[in-house]
Amino acid sequence: MEVDFSKDKDGLVPAIIQDAETKNVLMLGYMNKEALEKTKETGKVTFFSRSKQRLWTKGEESGNFLTLVDMKPDCDNDTLLIYAHPKGPTCHTGTDTCWGEKNVSDLSFLSQLEEVISNRRSNPENEKSYVASLFRSGINKIAQKVGEEAVEVVIESKDDNHDLFLNESADLLFHYLILLQAKGFTLKDVTEVLKARHGK
Repeated sequence: MEVDFSKDKDGLVPAIIQDAETKNVLMLGYMNKEALEKTKETGKVTFFSRSKQRLWTKGEESGNFLTLVDMKPDCDNDTLLIYAHPKGPTCHTGTDTCWGEKNVSDLSFLSQLEEVISNRRSNPENEKSYVASLFRSGINKIAQKVGEEAVEVVIESKDDNHDLFLNESADLLFHYLILLQAKGFTLKDVTEVLKARHGK
């Protein structure tokens, strides 16, 4: 990877930090050659702090490190895009990003839903919980519900009632998440399979 540090009199290049999972931009910093090398060496994103006038590893005081996943220069080799996993909020003000935005993906609700399902699975004696009752009934009942909802989606797809189609689709996805956990998996495991296929 070639980076041109010569365009700035101080030998710095902008480094845009992007969450490797959510793809949200977290912050902008500056790197010199030493900061880049330390980032590669330690796996923790390190900048050259213009205010401190020294190398500065993000999180060295707060513990909110940025763990390096990948990096690449832009078309002119004078700006870096760095993919990282943030540990805690990125901004010194305590927000997820330096623009005050929440660092969540559009599908983050599914993760929350999986947590609810996991909690219901851990408490199968909950008589009022539909999810708990499914886990009590066993894998055959859960698989049967997925099959029923899949058929409903197919039926509704042939009509023009968008509300019914979307509601049946939501039912299918919900029961599929339950089935995944009944088999010991999560949606992330399925996503990893898709990523592996996409890379071939």
